[in-house]
Amino acid sequence: MDKNELFSILNDWNFWRKEIETGIARKAYVERFKALSKSNQVITVTGPRRAGKSFLMRQMGAELMSQGVKKENLLYANFEDPRFTSLDTKLMDEIFSTYKEFLAPKGEFYLFLDEIQEIEQWEKWVRMMHELKKAKLVIFGSNAKLLSRELGTLLTGRHLDLSVFPLSFKEFLGFNGIQKLDKLSLVAHEADIKGLLRKYVEWGSFPEVALSEQKKEILLNYFEDLVTKDLLRRFKIRKPQAMKSLIKYYLSNVGNLTTFSSTEKFLKISADTVEKFSGYFEDVYLIFFLKRFSFKVREQEKSPRKVYSIDTGLCNAVGFRFSENIGKLVENIVFLELRRRQALHPEMEMYYWKDEHHREVDFVVKQGKNVGELIQVCWNLNDPKTKNREIRSLAKAMDELNKNEATIITEEYEAVEDVKGKKITYAPLWRWLLFKG
Repeated sequence: MDKNELFSILNDWNFWRKEIETGIARKAYVERFKALSKSNQVITVTGPRRAGKSFLMRQMGAELMSQGVKKENLLYANFEDPRFTSLDTKLMDEIFSTYKEFLAPKGEFYLFLDEIQEIEQWEKWVRMMHELKKAKLVIFGSNAKLLSRELGTLLTGRHLDLSVFPLSFKEFLGFNGIQKLDKLSLVAHEADIKGLLRKYVEWGSFPEVALSEQKKEILLNYFEDLVTKDLLRRFKIRKPQAMKSLIKYYLSNVGNLTTFSSTEKFLKISADTVEKFSGYFEDVYLIFFLKRFSFKVREQEKSPRKVYSIDTGLCNAVGFRFSENIGKLVENIVFLELRRRQALHPEMEMYYWKDEHHREVDFVVKQGKNVGELIQVCWNLNDPKTKNREIRSLAKAMDELNKNEATIITEEYEAVEDVKGKKITYAPLWRWLLFKG
């Protein structure tokens, strides 16, 4: 490409000549980036399309500038910009040389490379830049395994990972004008917070959706983008209708146990195809599978897995809606919050628990070698039989895993109860989301 044209494109994305909007701060991720940037490793930032990675990239740059890094020492390149006529490592060479020629940066500088999976053999270029110490590299992408697999091959032990998710509930409140969460503001805003929680469950937590009135239209557009750009094109899918049927099946069954063979029988798609497509969905952060807790790895792998979605708004917009599935959507919200925490604390592991009598606990949170938390989600505890069932399951899991405390997440009920010497805390969802992190 012509250097002047190339510099004009880069100028649109960078802080060099103008103020760039950085959006509403996502402090937890920026803090994590600050910690990672002190190393000499390549930083990889992955997450679903439209989760806010581009704005986060700008916030990371703004944070570096606040620490004294000159704006000329930051280079952003977005490889989904349609003005780039070729997507190869030659383009990356041209971008880098044009940047150095036009701005002549002195000292250490940072390269932020967005949607890098669009470039063929990008990982070799990144390795070359890293080994020659030409720049500090922060690479962004929408495919977790693509980045980790390709970097794992060429940069083993030389990269650090950060996963980005759509908004936490605390961030969602900030996007809706509720910033302070001290005791006084909670009293003043409790009704508003509960109302926003219902929107959070109904429409999910993609940043643009949170700020827009056209929520369903945006969600449907996201879904089509994800299917077209991240699945059909990337994986060269030859059975698009089968793939869409499987996605809708998963989005309609969040919180349920599933196996590839049971899905084969229900959808009339071969188990091998179901397994292959399911792997693709995980790669692009659309669907997650939660394994059963067991001290035996073989038992973990053979047991059914629970399925969850990246966003409850997508479940409601794309999946089949049922009036009684509020409990499963809330369970999905809890799963996503735990995954956010896991992204910031990589040593954390998550499972579900189930015994031979089909007693089940939704989440077992493991920290290192120890079980840290047992969490059950029960939206409505009005029926004594339901409450007793949930307590029996938790009590059995606490006995087996040697835990004296557990949590039941509810709609409204809030209490602490002693059950045969074990402590069970009942926490309304909104309080747990805001204060148990």
